[in-house]
Amino acid sequence: MAPGTMPLYCCRAMPKKPASEMAPDQRWKLQVFYLCFYGFMTQIRPGESFITPYLLGADKNFTKAEVTNEITPVLSYSYMAVLVPIFLLTDYLRYKPVLVLQSLSHISIWLLLVLGTSILAMQLMEFFYSITMAARIAYSSYIFSLVAPSRYQRMASYSRSAVLLGVFTSSVLGQLCVTLGGIRFLTLNYVSLGFVSFGLILTLFLERPRRSLFFNRPGGSGDATVPTELDRIAGGDAGGGTRGWRDMVLCRMLWELGALAKQPQLRLWSLWWVFNSAGYYLMLYYAHILWNEISPTTDNRRVYNGGVDAASTLLGAVTSFAAGYVKIRWTLWSELVIGVVTAFQAGLLLLMNSTTNIWLCYAAYILFRGSHQFLVPIAIFQIATSLSKELCALVFGVNTFFATVLKTVITVIVADKRGLGLSVHPQFYVYFGYFTLLAVVYLLAAIRVGVQHSHRRQPVELALAKELCQPSVESPAQEKSPEAGNVQA
Repeated sequence: MAPGTMPLYCCRAMPKKPASEMAPDQRWKLQVFYLCFYGFMTQIRPGESFITPYLLGADKNFTKAEVTNEITPVLSYSYMAVLVPIFLLTDYLRYKPVLVLQSLSHISIWLLLVLGTSILAMQLMEFFYSITMAARIAYSSYIFSLVAPSRYQRMASYSRSAVLLGVFTSSVLGQLCVTLGGIRFLTLNYVSLGFVSFGLILTLFLERPRRSLFFNRPGGSGDATVPTELDRIAGGDAGGGTRGWRDMVLCRMLWELGALAKQPQLRLWSLWWVFNSAGYYLMLYYAHILWNEISPTTDNRRVYNGGVDAASTLLGAVTSFAAGYVKIRWTLWSELVIGVVTAFQAGLLLLMNSTTNIWLCYAAYILFRGSHQFLVPIAIFQIATSLSKELCALVFGVNTFFATVLKTVITVIVADKRGLGLSVHPQFYVYFGYFTLLAVVYLLAAIRVGVQHSHRRQPVELALAKELCQPSVESPAQEKSPEAGNVQA
């Protein structure tokens, strides 16, 4: 369109257009605000921190063996089963349908918690919980469709902050209801059911995006978007339309990831993501059972799960924020930092499992989660720094899948009744040994990196020493030959 015709077109069209089209800049801001509000409200589930004592208490009266070895392991198995399909459907269906599925799964969870009485019902509850976990990718990816790439980092931080604030608020609200209000766990679950039902209503008002990262690329000559990694990879198929590369692009990107895996920092932090995340979530799944083992009580007002979850969420947010200000040479110090943090976590696991003081166990749990959250943004930066957003999303998807597979294997061997079927205390000794082994491997790798670095520095230092000594050797010749000074000048 010629520049001179734009004002006339706008004048004719403005009376017929909705307000959202008259102010596109305000439109995306409202969408981001609504997404953050949605992210906050869908985290308000005050009964979530008290699911384990609810199952073990008089309301449901399941045994610790049933919860530990029959109900909880289903979460790992079902999460592994639904992770990849939901990852692909999220992009293919453009986010909103998966968010609706997540909200329906939340409602199913709390209906089963309120009405279910059998082990099978609780296992089905864990299945729906795994769907909600896998569907979190839809919320975190939704931001791609709302803002330009230049604004993504800031907007993503807003959406994540909204989720963390929602988790914190939910935990505090639940703890206040239990401790000060004396509300029963069953009543708290009814309250949670009301909140997740409201979350479904909010989901229905989300706008379904027209594009996504992999399967629904923006097209047309009028699209001013800068070519992305997918466009580059699919460049050979551009003449044949979009269907030619839709079927192959993920395979080609996976092939490209194989080449990227040769980068030392990407490989190191991806391995950390796989191995440490598996252990981290296993600890999370069984920590509440451990607390009930250390401090069994029939007085709900003395159950402080919500307060501990709130404190760990707050510390995790603080350590994640602080990690952004750590400025060191990561190519040299990454292995050492990971090794020290992992050794610290191993010590915390031993403390959690050996103490009989519930407050020490709470403190160790809070520090464990905070230390893990400290490394998460560092890992994200180290992995994403040399990747496009498409490859970055695929890397994290692959890493999460392998972590889930490893977590499932450990669950089958250690926790499931068809494996060793260990109770919670022996399980935590296994997790302690697991993190100790990881710490030893990381620290040995740090020593190797330090030795290699010192060996590389020695030739450089010798060369510098020779250069410093060279002028003093040549100075007599220069004094004998004034012409040499002219040549040097």
